[in-house]
Amino acid sequence: MSDARGGRAMRLAGLLRKELLQIVRDPSSIAIAFLMPVALLLLFGYGLSLDVERVPLALVIEHPGADSADFAAVLKGSRYFAPRALAAMRAARAALDAGRVDAVVHLRADFAARERGAGARVQLLVNGVDPNTARLIEGYVQGALSVWLEKRAAAQGSTLATPVEVEPRIWFNAGLRSRDFLVPGLVVVIMTLIGALLTALVMAREWERGTMEALMVTPASAGEILLGKLVPYFALGMGGMLLSVAMAKWLFEVPLVGSFWLLVATSALFLLAALGMGLLISSVAKSQFVAGQVAIIVTFLPAFLLSGFIFEIGNMPAPVRAITHLFAARYFVAIVQTLFLAGDVWTVVPPNAAALALMAALFLGLTWRKARKRLE
Repeated sequence: MSDARGGRAMRLAGLLRKELLQIVRDPSSIAIAFLMPVALLLLFGYGLSLDVERVPLALVIEHPGADSADFAAVLKGSRYFAPRALAAMRAARAALDAGRVDAVVHLRADFAARERGAGARVQLLVNGVDPNTARLIEGYVQGALSVWLEKRAAAQGSTLATPVEVEPRIWFNAGLRSRDFLVPGLVVVIMTLIGALLTALVMAREWERGTMEALMVTPASAGEILLGKLVPYFALGMGGMLLSVAMAKWLFEVPLVGSFWLLVATSALFLLAALGMGLLISSVAKSQFVAGQVAIIVTFLPAFLLSGFIFEIGNMPAPVRAITHLFAARYFVAIVQTLFLAGDVWTVVPPNAAALALMAALFLGLTWRKARKRLE
């Protein structure tokens, strides 16, 4: 019995050494694990933003006065607008048509007189090609108008009469920075690429080079061969995860409210699911090109589009929402965003972690069964 155990340990050590040497000799694996996370985080962290700031805005004031100047000052003092004064609506409409501005604010000649009497009207024209941006601009202008009305009422020694007073309290992302929402999701996308893409190429490369047949005639079992390939890439994936979390916290200043060790534990579960999916793909496809393409289509695209990373799952049609449950990234995005922004919310983390554990067991079990059949 002890000889058998010693033999298994020696075979496993040999397989691990072989795979580690292969990783060292093939810089692409290290590049995917460590250089790709840096490049993706820099690209998406700085280049991708859902915030709308410095909106180019045309401001048309037909009859300048003290009131209209105060309103213009509120727009100019806001970080959301980059207003430019135009003399007439014709020029403003032309700028809107040409895409030089995204909105037009029009104060008519009777603005001051009606503002003191029956009530003035402010015309807002918004480029609605992008409906989300258009709604944000409309809300920003309404907010600027409310600020101006409050300042004007305070200057007159009165209070602004409103039937309902809203006191907003923003939880979990008080600064309303889209970067705090996007960067944790990027960690999921990066780990998906590292786990699935690396391992999808492993066994396919063995088949192409003819070394898989050599492994099959050795005394090593299917489990030992898979474990020998799983452990090194698990270590690479966890290293990439730690690098991504460090960049998120110290470079992009995304707060990590929850437990770091809980994040590490759930990341390990997700990485096992991603590695299992990659190994399953590579055990079926014997071409590195085919395995890489399948890995991108089956893992990366769903992680980007169907995980809640950018697009809210609750806003998707019911059939698409049902499909999202088939992808591990959906559960891990919920965990990561919760741990980063909300903390250790036990109604969110354990159920999603259980789903990740189930998917990891399923993919690794299918891979082991597929590999065992080939060895037999």
